[in-house]
Amino acid sequence: MSQERPDNWLEISIAEQQCRLWQQDTCVFSAPVSTALNGVGELEGSGCTPRGWHSIRAKIGDGQPVNAVFVGRRATGEIFEPSLAERYPQRDWILSRILWLSGLEVGTNRLGNVDTMRRYIYIHGCPDSEPMGEPRSHGCIRMHNPELLALFDQVNPGLKVWIHE
Repeated sequence: MSQERPDNWLEISIAEQQCRLWQQDTCVFSAPVSTALNGVGELEGSGCTPRGWHSIRAKIGDGQPVNAVFVGRRATGEIFEPSLAERYPQRDWILSRILWLSGLEVGTNRLGNVDTMRRYIYIHGCPDSEPMGEPRSHGCIRMHNPELLALFDQVNPGLKVWIHE
């Protein structure tokens, strides 16, 4: 089931590795992203970025400092810096803010073993040293912190998000 394009929506282009915020057919924000190294897919445990229509379920981290570290959607009290990365080289860094996504298409990205929300797929900040414009995430959509902070202030829960190849 496909959704009709709303007046205001967020677009994630996997082919372009780009995020765009649309308002009344005008792009009001654009920034590079990094989607999944494993490519596209909806199955739980795949490490892939899910496609289709989603919505922002929750905004997490408002008021936290830039580079605040999150684990399980909770701020740890740590602030990311290179020495922290050296101590924890295997961590998938979720920094500054989280936009938690929920699928809107039953059987495609909602419910069962394809549920985006239960897969904990986010748009989130990452270390500035991580490259943008190329797939490298574990399934989420990564952004550099300045761009994520700008986007975070322009969106609200319920905003539709279209993730496409």
